[in-house]
Amino acid sequence: MREDWSEIPYKDAVVKISTSKQKLKQKEYLDEGSIAVVDQGQENIGGYTNDKSRILDCELPVIVFGDHTKIVKIISFPFAPGADGTKILQPKKFVDAKLLAYFTKILVHKISDKGYARHYQHVEKENIQLPPLPEQRAIVAKIEELFSSLDSGIADLQKAQAQLKVFRQAVLKKAFEGELTKEWRAKQTNLLSADELLTQIEEERENHYNQQIEDWKKAVKTWEENGKEGKKPSRISKPKIMPQVVQSDIEKYEDIPQGWNWSRFGSVTYKIGDIDHKMPKTFEGGLPYLSTGNIKADGTIDFESAKTISRLDFDRLALKIKPEKGDIIFPRYGTIGRNILINVDTEFLVSYACAIIKNIKKLMDPKFALYYSLSPVIKQEIKRYTVQTTQANIGIASIESFVFPLCAKEEQHQIVQEIESRLSVCDKVEESILANLEKAKALRQSILKKAFEGKLLTEHELAACKAAPDYEPASVLLERIKENKN
Repeated sequence: MREDWSEIPYKDAVVKISTSKQKLKQKEYLDEGSIAVVDQGQENIGGYTNDKSRILDCELPVIVFGDHTKIVKIISFPFAPGADGTKILQPKKFVDAKLLAYFTKILVHKISDKGYARHYQHVEKENIQLPPLPEQRAIVAKIEELFSSLDSGIADLQKAQAQLKVFRQAVLKKAFEGELTKEWRAKQTNLLSADELLTQIEEERENHYNQQIEDWKKAVKTWEENGKEGKKPSRISKPKIMPQVVQSDIEKYEDIPQGWNWSRFGSVTYKIGDIDHKMPKTFEGGLPYLSTGNIKADGTIDFESAKTISRLDFDRLALKIKPEKGDIIFPRYGTIGRNILINVDTEFLVSYACAIIKNIKKLMDPKFALYYSLSPVIKQEIKRYTVQTTQANIGIASIESFVFPLCAKEEQHQIVQEIESRLSVCDKVEESILANLEKAKALRQSILKKAFEGKLLTEHELAACKAAPDYEPASVLLERIKENKN
């Protein structure tokens, strides 16, 4: 610690402002109003109210600390406080409010996350180093200058991220319009037409259904031999005959190449379905039963935190539909369309919150179906069929009805290669962006740490502080704090 700095307990640098009479519960927030409501949420303003009696009586600016969230805000406008967890801290007279907010962030960073526990109790037990007043102002100015430059760089990185998303969608759009394989297709002489492929698919679907019926009969027999314990295995439904695609279904989409044909997702798969909606009982050490929460954004599956069920329940439910390697998991509640291709041989089931698309792997490329399920056309199809209630959802029948651009399996393979060669470049660029965003986050923390330790300003900047008319060592400031008691 520098000689003109002084150590002070954090709790002695602030006055806690009571909010018991003014605080509003979240259900009382308005979308619009004359008075801002500030709470422990991520955004500076959580909502609004028109009740002037809720305006907090305090000297601005103040620090708003999220006791549960560890969010730190500096608020300089009149406001009404939010409910539980919103701590209002008024910096004492000789402590710069912005500097104290930055120092609070450093202390918060040192606290391990306690979940929904209270965190301020740990902050107020810490000590902070108090600089002279001119240096406090200079540190704040330097932090804001460095943060401004950092924020500009972060904005550029985030803009590049957004552009990558647009590029990915452009790649998928062109792929399923046949543009990426235009030259390749011109060189082919023996490609199966989409109509011929569809005939083969229909035959395979019928054969698959017949095999499922045999499996179901065996399961019923086993159930009877076991004294009809548990629920009787549900009979397997016949493959649906989907309606033909008509012009009104595809009028908003680009034309597809000659030799391709518009079909429907339900016509080119064994089945699209979900399991029984009755939740099976948890069985420790059993087989995984996934929810949407176990489907990660990076396309992987979290088996470790998944619920597990008994083999008896598993076998019964799996008769209706069982996810296997090469199938697609299609979340149909909440995060609709964040689809993944199953690439593991693990036995598991997925709750009814997800549809399972059973790909016909011998006739269709599963990755072709996956990438198409992430394409702009499917995004439009999802918008067309999504039911907007308290939680957006989409039915199995709707997914089956999605239009599908069918082409020969050889071209499907080629399209997948063309897509992946382009998206692999995107992946590398995105990795670099994410690494740089992490570096920016670490740099921000490093700037605050240097400020906290008195190492941020240059010797020239420190000399300018000492030349200020109101310069005096922090020890004198502390005496004034004691004298003023605020």
